[in-house]
Amino acid sequence: FDGDADRAMFVDERGEFVQPDYLIPIVARATASFSSLTGGKIIHDVRTSRGAVETLKEDGFEPVMVPVGHAFAKPALRTSNAICGGELAGHYYFSEFFCCDSGVLAATRILGEAAKAKAAGKTFSQMMYPIVSRYANSGELNFQVEDKDAAIERLLKVCATLGKEVSRSEIDGVRVDYADGWVSVRKSNTEPYLRLIVECREETTLKDWCARLSLAVKG
Repeated sequence: FDGDADRAMFVDERGEFVQPDYLIPIVARATASFSSLTGGKIIHDVRTSRGAVETLKEDGFEPVMVPVGHAFAKPALRTSNAICGGELAGHYYFSEFFCCDSGVLAATRILGEAAKAKAAGKTFSQMMYPIVSRYANSGELNFQVEDKDAAIERLLKVCATLGKEVSRSEIDGVRVDYADGWVSVRKSNTEPYLRLIVECREETTLKDWCARLSLAVKG
């Protein structure tokens, strides 16, 4: 937990950090089960792994992408009538909790799913494997640059060379999706950084994209 316990993060039985956005489907499953709901909308921010989004869809949920931060997530949960949601930063939101985030509630839901997995003979990492194994993810890369707008412009020029663009979101920075992965770049809401996330089907592609995009950001 963080200091005020509105965030919860996990390590698995091997001591490996579990990226919080991968746990959004786990929270959704537990919340839907607890509430006897079937399907429903689940919010996630623009940085969320495609593996988590695909899992939500397979579980019968409707993912709703929102900007980063509780100032956006809480109203989005209300307006979309979502049952819950989460962010890369470890915040998880619940309609039953006044559409606010709770690290304690998230932890109990995730631990409940871990207990079910253990009863079925699965470890925490085995429970997470179907979600985390789909794509190679860079995590959030931070760059302190003088001119953020110019850096984003340089980066998007490189993005145009990565393949055919499937979709683009500009609700918070720019997220460009391709068949083989996606790129998200945004200005930090709280710190003097430009934040980059890259996700690809293959590790070799991820390394190539990260190297090219990082050079573009640095200029």
